[in-house]
Amino acid sequence: MTSVTTTNGDAGANGRELEPHEAYVPGAHWRNAHDEAEAAKLGMWLFLGTEILLFSGFFCAYAVFRMWYPENWHDASRYYLSWKIGFANTCVLLLSSYTVVLAIRAAQQNKKNWILIHLLITNLCALFFLVVKIGWEYIPKIQKGELPGGLFTYYNPQGEFDHIFLSIYWISTATHGFHVLVGIFVISWAMWLAAKGHYGPKHYTSLENVGLYWHIVDIIWIFLFPLLYLV
Repeated sequence: MTSVTTTNGDAGANGRELEPHEAYVPGAHWRNAHDEAEAAKLGMWLFLGTEILLFSGFFCAYAVFRMWYPENWHDASRYYLSWKIGFANTCVLLLSSYTVVLAIRAAQQNKKNWILIHLLITNLCALFFLVVKIGWEYIPKIQKGELPGGLFTYYNPQGEFDHIFLSIYWISTATHGFHVLVGIFVISWAMWLAAKGHYGPKHYTSLENVGLYWHIVDIIWIFLFPLLYLV
């Protein structure tokens, strides 16, 4: 027997109480749920476009300074950064992108527990990324004075322009790290909705948008890792 969604979403044809995703009704200004979902995804893509423009400015600054100081850029990357730390964080973010896709697939298959499990793994990966970034990179650099611009106090007699490299490093990775932090809160919100039964085969639009946001965060890091750690 199949349940029939009522206008109020209280019960189906078999008398059982409907899950929120089963009883979901689109807003009155939408013709149907499909139109609402497409509009929501379009809005998310427009937002993500502004995010790409934001980081494009960092990449342009990177390209200019790398062209002006190629040898110093190469030396500073190897002197101040560890590719092993960057590689570990890259692997973790790639795993998190995979698990967020699995969470969306679980919603399509109406597997509530698996939605929660995959989102939890995604959030743990995000937390791991921030712990590594702050604990193994930011705090030691702050203690040594390896800071951007005029705050740079670390003495390296052969690193005349190191403060420029570190300025690009700090502004780009800190901005990305802030996006990871936002992602943790957004994914936690998605977990709360999943626990209340808001995601299922009939409705998982906001979960898809959370996944889109997280993929952009991961893709940006895929560019930052080789540009900063492997130059």
